[in-house]
Amino acid sequence: MLHRFVASIVFLGLAYAAGREQETAAPPASLRFYAADRQAFVFDTGVLRGQLRADGQAKGLTEVVHVPTGTLLSRSMGLMGHYRVFTTNRRYGTGAWDWPGDAVLQTDGSVEARWPATPERPFELRATYRWAAPNALDVVTSVRAQTRLPNFESFLASYFATGFTNAFAYVTETSPGNAEGRFLAAEPRFGTWLVFPRDDAVMTIVRDGRWTIPPSPVAWVQMPRLAQPLGVRRAPGHGLTAVIMAPPETAFALSMPQQEESHYSMYLSLWGRDVKAGETAQARARLVIGEQWTDAQVLDAYAQFLKTCAPAPATP
Repeated sequence: MLHRFVASIVFLGLAYAAGREQETAAPPASLRFYAADRQAFVFDTGVLRGQLRADGQAKGLTEVVHVPTGTLLSRSMGLMGHYRVFTTNRRYGTGAWDWPGDAVLQTDGSVEARWPATPERPFELRATYRWAAPNALDVVTSVRAQTRLPNFESFLASYFATGFTNAFAYVTETSPGNAEGRFLAAEPRFGTWLVFPRDDAVMTIVRDGRWTIPPSPVAWVQMPRLAQPLGVRRAPGHGLTAVIMAPPETAFALSMPQQEESHYSMYLSLWGRDVKAGETAQARARLVIGEQWTDAQVLDAYAQFLKTCAPAPATP
């Protein structure tokens, strides 16, 4: 009788251990997020592997590895995370990654992060992370205003690993006889913190006082106008290109430090317009990782992205 009892205990112990191993095992390669321990979500698309909202914090994608090359892509607060949030001459806390909120795994494998409105923040912010391809992540951010939000801005931040030493913005070419865009490198000679506006009127928003609020005020250097909200970070030693993009109607600026500065970061400024009380506004952005990509391939990826953002044609 005793040996049967001991055998049963051993069996149950092995079954429990096997269950724990299965529960914490890496997810299969797929275009989904999976719930993990410590309120995080993990992913493995076959091209990119890592986690979202590590330790339940409102971070972007962290510990991101490019699977084919084994290259670490992210650092600090991660990729495509919600950082500063502003209205005219006002900042809401230090950043959205410090606000209380939660996140839910959706049935389609996407994750929706939610920050409820408070007396100090008269708006609800939501962000849905969804894989568009094994190398492409879409982030759809929505804000629902309880009161008018003048020149509302959500500052979407990405912090890359130190190998991503070359940074570019896609700007309007001003040379005689050339009306095309070109990729302009964020060289140290321009200054430390660089902002590429959609148009000159955008600088009124940038300089309305929102960036003078401590801690960490920033004196942005105005750069040439964007041809499209399209930024690139290259890791020449690994042959990898990270591309950040948004539709021109919902991103009013692209910002970054000069490419040798230690943040190795890039930021999209979403909206930059008044959001009316009761209105829900939505903005979309995409991160794509390419191997040995040329500028032409970057532009092609952006063109494909814009096709997915276009409204469906009206049915007769």
